[in-house]
Amino acid sequence: MKLGIFTVLFSQMPFEEMLDHVAAAGVDAVEIGTGGYPGNAHCDRAALLASAEKRSAFLNAVASRGLEISALSCHNNPLHPNREVRERADRELRETIKLAAELGVKTVVTFSGCPGESEHSENPVWVTCPWPEEYSRVLEWQWKEKVIPYWTEMNRFAADHGVRIAIEAHPGFVVYNGETLLRLREACGEQIGINFDPSHMFWQGIDPVEAVHALAQHACIFHVHAKDTGFNKRNVARDGVLDTKPYREELKRAWIFRTVGYGHGQETWADLLSALQMNGYDGVISIEHEDSLMSIEEGFQKAVSFLRPLVIREKLQQMWWA
Repeated sequence: MKLGIFTVLFSQMPFEEMLDHVAAAGVDAVEIGTGGYPGNAHCDRAALLASAEKRSAFLNAVASRGLEISALSCHNNPLHPNREVRERADRELRETIKLAAELGVKTVVTFSGCPGESEHSENPVWVTCPWPEEYSRVLEWQWKEKVIPYWTEMNRFAADHGVRIAIEAHPGFVVYNGETLLRLREACGEQIGINFDPSHMFWQGIDPVEAVHALAQHACIFHVHAKDTGFNKRNVARDGVLDTKPYREELKRAWIFRTVGYGHGQETWADLLSALQMNGYDGVISIEHEDSLMSIEEGFQKAVSFLRPLVIREKLQQMWWA
């Protein structure tokens, strides 16, 4: 395995300055935002799609620093009931897939999206329980009329371009855990897999090691994020983990996203990386920073220091097993 960084956290830096910075920190790969929620600070899709010369310079800037591109990321909601939002998300995703093909990047990371509850909705509606019965009817309608048709077509589009789609399972969208990811993959095609983010698993009470073993049976772990979740035990004991308070209200929340090692210790992360390794994942562990208690630079450096020895250990074990 290799250690990477989701470069959106350094969006304020020019592209090549950012590459110098992350290479000096000791990472092996970069995951680059191309639009949607991550923005496209380091990747002008239109310019790169239009110019082979610019694509060559882009790739050379990465390779000359000993780095590789693990994925292009375009998180958005291509199922949004608002037509303008939906069409923009779809266009950005399709352009990202085309660009990935031109750059030789095999993986595009995105969200599954979430539709409304009917053709008349203005906003997404995420169903989380089967009762009252209208919730079950809404969920059935969403998958039958919106989710499966869209992602079946997108699976074909990705296959035509030789690119895999790594859906980041996230509450609020129709794919939020391993079960819903496998439902989407089974219904729509094998170009669809998961961008495995342990923080979203921790948040929902899922054991990420067990989730890895279950997903690996379907050969669908396409990309992995490194982000942690920390819990306020008193708040969880009182109110549970469903929490709509702003992330900046750390003292009031049940949980917040943390830098790796600040939610769960080395043993948990070592077990997770070992589970990935044993199940054949030899890709990139891409650091993502959303820790409101640390600066971007502090979170990045601490994540590299925490994960680098674990990634090296897995490399050595792989050599020994070979």
